[in-house]
Amino acid sequence: MDFIIGKIAKELNIRTVQVQKTIELIDEGNTIPFIARYRKEVHEGLDDEVLRNLEERLKYLRNLESRKEEVIRLIDEQGKLTHEIENDIKSAEVLQRVEDLYRPFKQKKSTRASKAKERGLEPLAVLITSFLFTGDIEREASKFINEENGILTAKDALDGAKDIISEQVSDNPKYRIWIKDFIVNNGKVVSDAIKKEERTVYDMYYKYEESIKSIANHRVLAINRGEKENILKVKLAYDENAITEYLIKNEIIQENKVTNEFYEEAILDGFKRLISPSVERETRNNLTEAAEEDAIKVFGKNTKPLLMHPPIKGARVLGVDPSFRTGCKLAVIDEFGKFIDSTTIYPNEPQNEIEKSGKIVKEVILKHNIDLIAIGNGTASRETETFIANVLSELGKDISYAIVSEAGASVYSASKLATEEFPDVNVSIRGAISIGRRLQDPLAELVKIDPKSIGVGQYQHDVNQKKLEESLSNVVEDCVNTVGVDLNTASVSLLSYIAGISSGIAKNIVEYREETETFTSRKELLKVKRLGNKVYEQAAGFLRIPESKNPLDNTGVHPESYKVAEELLKELGYTLNDVKEHHLEGIVEKTEGNIKVLSDKLGIGLLTLKDIVKELQKPGRDPREDMPKSALRKDIMKFEDLEIGMIVSGTVRNVVNFGAFVDIGIKNDGLVHISELSDKFIKNPMDVVKVGDIVTAKIIKLDGERHKVSLSMKGL
Repeated sequence: MDFIIGKIAKELNIRTVQVQKTIELIDEGNTIPFIARYRKEVHEGLDDEVLRNLEERLKYLRNLESRKEEVIRLIDEQGKLTHEIENDIKSAEVLQRVEDLYRPFKQKKSTRASKAKERGLEPLAVLITSFLFTGDIEREASKFINEENGILTAKDALDGAKDIISEQVSDNPKYRIWIKDFIVNNGKVVSDAIKKEERTVYDMYYKYEESIKSIANHRVLAINRGEKENILKVKLAYDENAITEYLIKNEIIQENKVTNEFYEEAILDGFKRLISPSVERETRNNLTEAAEEDAIKVFGKNTKPLLMHPPIKGARVLGVDPSFRTGCKLAVIDEFGKFIDSTTIYPNEPQNEIEKSGKIVKEVILKHNIDLIAIGNGTASRETETFIANVLSELGKDISYAIVSEAGASVYSASKLATEEFPDVNVSIRGAISIGRRLQDPLAELVKIDPKSIGVGQYQHDVNQKKLEESLSNVVEDCVNTVGVDLNTASVSLLSYIAGISSGIAKNIVEYREETETFTSRKELLKVKRLGNKVYEQAAGFLRIPESKNPLDNTGVHPESYKVAEELLKELGYTLNDVKEHHLEGIVEKTEGNIKVLSDKLGIGLLTLKDIVKELQKPGRDPREDMPKSALRKDIMKFEDLEIGMIVSGTVRNVVNFGAFVDIGIKNDGLVHISELSDKFIKNPMDVVKVGDIVTAKIIKLDGERHKVSLSMKGL
């Protein structure tokens, strides 16, 4: 355990005591959001990202230690365990190293070497590798001829002996480690087109090569996809002669003119047939794994700002799901997110019912007193935007619209959840409802969708789906718990992401709420079926009850700290009623100078006390208020309106390894390449921008054929 604690501390650049205390909290069954928010004194204020990384490494290293113990036991049971092997296994830092050390002892399926051993050829292999034999090797080999065993000639016997030697060389962990390192440090990834005459999105990877050591993660995934789609053929290129020279030099340590020729042939066969394919596969797997991990991190970092996008409260929204042939679906959502009305219009091709559709939209806006319009960004989005902008200009009312990502809306529309939520509503209308609600409260709506369908990131369908799901679930969980949820209005989907609450308990909470109409206090949670003290401890601080008699129930103050919070209020001359009436604006100033004195007097940690003060200052505060607001528009822009040198503003829709895609109001998002994101050199685009940011950029290139726009943020 000391090894695990020390390694994690070194990797995350934190103190061993922080790691030790956090592991204790995890082992006690505490969730990461609870640990991050309500146990800051224990781990000394580590943030949720560090805590997530710590938990992930803890799982990996515990699995590593478990596998080490198992491998040592398996080798020992064979009676082949030495102190050297045991020490090598115990000092291994990655699982692959343990598996390499275990390879020679692993019970293999039938191989050419195992068959040769069964046919009694091991003594001949030992003879060849001993360097001692000086007689006639052909005559010696003929002694092993055995028709029943299929050994008909001396050559058959020698070939079998070489198979045994090949496998011995292949199983040597020292060789494999050296060869893997050599290939990674000196080799190249090489790709070429299977059909060179075909133009595809993989054009740049026709006749392409790059060092294994430096190839970018997104290029690894792109090449993998091209290979999977049978467009590219991919291989690793490296100096095979240097490797075989190394093997021969290390194996053949003594001159023997009789046997060394056969020994060398066996070594070359071991490399070509056994080591090379295996090591190449491992090397490519390692490249893919690293690329996938990076892509998953990118996805998570993009998903977080999307989920944390500020809600637009108190607005009546018209959700528009654009389409051509099947028409645009309209859904009216009231200021509380309730679905009110729907209809379908056909302003686009092939019907082109512009006048009729415009009349319907105007009637809907006036009838339901619409404040905002949310337009999905999928098929026919820009055509529909043009239509809506013209309708608004004719209407003469101060109404804006926003382009909203509709990624995953169709997945939600056909889901069991959507069917339960809107059993009598057509599937196509459910998409428009989702688009409208996303503008009102992105977090509450997007938690209903499988995180990987939200559509921000790169190659999300190419990566390990289990790891992606786990990572994104953690991101969603952190966002939901950072914001907190209203216990009396939150959906089952939203409640399921609250620390400690399973989907089953979330359903029980909603059922209880429906039976009693409303929760009146946090303590009432303990009356919910299957919600015991541990779940209550983990979840209570993240659940808000604006209607509660105790105003602390509408803050992020945990019930375990209510007594301290009340004593603090009394000490500063406030009351609980001041919390309810939001009359504590000066509380931060009152505590700034003597926070340490108050901490000692109240017997509570400094970090926790600061959090309590922050919560009391703005009870019920939504942290998303500090994030960039939605870009609202009243007019539209076409590609033909653009000119090189023009300064435009837009919303960052996606951030990938090579840059950021920005919605500037035309059909295709513009690309700010990583080299154009900043005047300074940057390694990661996320150091400069994140999803949802409103940015200003200059148009530096226009591709009229493909309607692609290149942007630069340099000097702006």
